[in-house]
Amino acid sequence: MQAVVAVTERVRALDTDLSPAKPFLKWAGGKRRVVPKLLEYLDGPMGRYHEPFVGGGALFFSLAQTAAEGHGWARLTDMNLRLVRAYRGIRDDLEGVLERLADFRDGHCEDHYYRVRANSVDDSEVDADVAAWMIYLNKTGFNGLYRVNKKGGFNVPIGRYENPNIRDEANLRAVSRVLADVEIEHADYGDVFYAAEKGDVVYFDPPYVPLTKTASFTAYTKGGFGLADQVKLRDIAWELKQRGVRVLLSNHDTPEVRDLYKDFEIEQILVKRAINSRSSGRGAVAEVVIS
Repeated sequence: MQAVVAVTERVRALDTDLSPAKPFLKWAGGKRRVVPKLLEYLDGPMGRYHEPFVGGGALFFSLAQTAAEGHGWARLTDMNLRLVRAYRGIRDDLEGVLERLADFRDGHCEDHYYRVRANSVDDSEVDADVAAWMIYLNKTGFNGLYRVNKKGGFNVPIGRYENPNIRDEANLRAVSRVLADVEIEHADYGDVFYAAEKGDVVYFDPPYVPLTKTASFTAYTKGGFGLADQVKLRDIAWELKQRGVRVLLSNHDTPEVRDLYKDFEIEQILVKRAINSRSSGRGAVAEVVIS
């Protein structure tokens, strides 16, 4: 607890710009465009906020603007260890992340991108290394994709940007300030079943059920996310609701999803996609908000 308080005080002392924090990564399935709709479901008193598939964290960062300060007001988890370490690196060693990003920015070119991409970043014991590696590749890789092969190797080609914002210091300081009071864990989504209590809020934003057999994009981790996971997730969500936990989920609007969640409240929304390998795939897509 003392370490967390020390981090909080250090970050606030360094941060004179109290502008709201925004997601520091572009993430497939990110919720920036639908945050206002999601917030409609979260009106009223809230207990602790849990997000088991944190990704870019758009809803979390929006809630953080009005959240009461205090250790553990939110708990963020993900099975993508690199992503978790990126969040921790920004929370615990912001200056180290900024220093590394400055080096990446100054050396940026095509050869440099592929050298950084090939780095065995998982071997580093320093979270700031992972955070800077991930931010740099996210800001300079093709269309902001995060994609790995079966061995866990990041395999996105370089993007074509004239002046990528590799080191967004103002926002990273705001992010670090917000994360100072937040628990960040590398955990399976099922972990929230034991962590959430009555009155808490859990937002599930899992890899979606694919719209077609060829449209699946579940490569956030090398293990993917299959049908058995979708069923397990539904069962956990239902059990949490029975215990008085406020549950919110997002997914594609497909017959399979509607059948899976037939005992829940379902509302369709149209969402414009920002990340797709083809521009034709970035139009409005029907999704559902499940509660």
